[in-house]
Amino acid sequence: MFCNQCEQTAKGKGCDKIGVCGKTPEVAALQDLLTHSVKGLSLYAHAGRKVGVVDNEVNRFSCEAIFSTLTNVDFDPARFVAMIERCDALKERLKTKVKAAGGQVSFGSEPEPGFLTKVARVILGGGQPDFTKHPEISFTAAGTTQLVPMGEKVGFAPRPDVNADLESLRQILTYGLRGVAAYADHAAILGQESDEVYDFIHEAMAATLDQSLGLDELIGLCLGCGKANLKAMELLDAANTGSYGHPVPTEVPLGPKKGKAILVSGHDLKDLGMLLEQTAGKGINIYTHGEMLPCHGYPELKKHPHFHGHYGTAWQNQQKEFAEFPGAILMTTNCIQNPVESYKGNIFTTGLVGWPGVTHVSKDFSKVIEKALVMPGFAKDEDKGSVLTGFARNAVMNVAGTVIDAVKSGAIRHFFLVAGCDGAKPGRNYYTEFVEKVPQDCVVLTLACGKFRFFDKKLGDIGGIPRLLDIGQCNDAYSAIQIAVALAGAFNCGVNDLPLSMVLSWYEQKAVAILLTLLHLGIKGIRLGPSLPAFITPNVLQVLVDTFDIKPITTPDADLKAILG
Repeated sequence: MFCNQCEQTAKGKGCDKIGVCGKTPEVAALQDLLTHSVKGLSLYAHAGRKVGVVDNEVNRFSCEAIFSTLTNVDFDPARFVAMIERCDALKERLKTKVKAAGGQVSFGSEPEPGFLTKVARVILGGGQPDFTKHPEISFTAAGTTQLVPMGEKVGFAPRPDVNADLESLRQILTYGLRGVAAYADHAAILGQESDEVYDFIHEAMAATLDQSLGLDELIGLCLGCGKANLKAMELLDAANTGSYGHPVPTEVPLGPKKGKAILVSGHDLKDLGMLLEQTAGKGINIYTHGEMLPCHGYPELKKHPHFHGHYGTAWQNQQKEFAEFPGAILMTTNCIQNPVESYKGNIFTTGLVGWPGVTHVSKDFSKVIEKALVMPGFAKDEDKGSVLTGFARNAVMNVAGTVIDAVKSGAIRHFFLVAGCDGAKPGRNYYTEFVEKVPQDCVVLTLACGKFRFFDKKLGDIGGIPRLLDIGQCNDAYSAIQIAVALAGAFNCGVNDLPLSMVLSWYEQKAVAILLTLLHLGIKGIRLGPSLPAFITPNVLQVLVDTFDIKPITTPDADLKAILG
């Protein structure tokens, strides 16, 4: 196997024996083959749009399949085999539709010797399936033992015959698309979709097969990915706020309440909403974990009296925190870690999340509820303090006048967006120290699970404005962007001219998509850490530095001095 898509990848280069996330070589190969299969499907989808053929099942499946390959989502090989088979079926159906409409269904020469014909065209003699020439290749009749070696041939393992810089850009694009697909899937679950996003996903996935594309073309596609992600986050924002209201500042207890308990982790608001409805009146308190913390700010979720508080911190601490939780646990989207035996019988997955041996449930959460009712729950009430959340764009813009006056008077000198993914790799204490050292006349905006390095710090306020503002989940980067745009408008300047600095941490592919969005918007001077992506070559990094002044973090003292002077 070879996988370098996350920040914690082995030796800063790539996992080649087993993933640091826990995925096996078998799962890694099947993920690569599914990705490759979706690229073939994307060729037909993109060609179909040119002749008016749009298949929404293909759109939805493409996002689900791509999202499933994102870090810490699905580790179940059987589910990937089923997705590969479904991809083949959709490919055949779409090809028939496109051909009937007069569209392109041939993308290369006739199959050369070494290909089997029709179903399960498995390469003879160890050749490599090339969807650029043969997008019609199908694996439906192949078993897992045949699929795994095929997947090993189509990943991003370094090859001497491939231009490293161009391959780096193809990786950035592919990983960014995984983030876009995740947000598009979240939004579609709540009824918000856009063919503009689906069209770009298919165009860009197909483009990764085109070896003739050069540096400028691939950079353009990467920035286009950022644009598509902005739209996907806008859709998700509309989906969340349209379903559950705009977040309002909310104090969230960190201590438990006596009684039965269910812990919800991941990102999905609809799953949480359905669970709250299904547990009403059952004597079970619902707690959030990780990126679910901001859910407490949504009016239609917080109205449930048994939606109590937040438990634990970020995803990488779940093995310790879940083991100590005295109730059932529901994983709704990405961020699952290998469940340890002490709680493996208490954890459930839903949606695209999967782990072998863990019970998977649909949107009927009766099994989760039954487990919670037979577990001990919390023995007593505990006061462990509280944190504030709910400072999304509406909440901030409602006090925009106060904020603007504070900036003009000098009461607020600077804003810092300290945001992104958390992780276990050493070096992330930088973000804790950075926030602790931010001067008293500055405000810290934060979002995503990176906040758990400092989310419970009591930083006080400036004229009633809290110095630490939790904007929300990682997708709420959309809110942060809207806040920045509104402030720039109020001060009649560009976003890059604002007293605003972005200090970001990354871990997985949603963060890649958000970074591409910021670059698409022309945001400059971003500081990124704790380490730079292994899939970015020195030459590509230099392009980013020269064009966007992107830079690695150094030390909190040095970076604060450079920013504030």
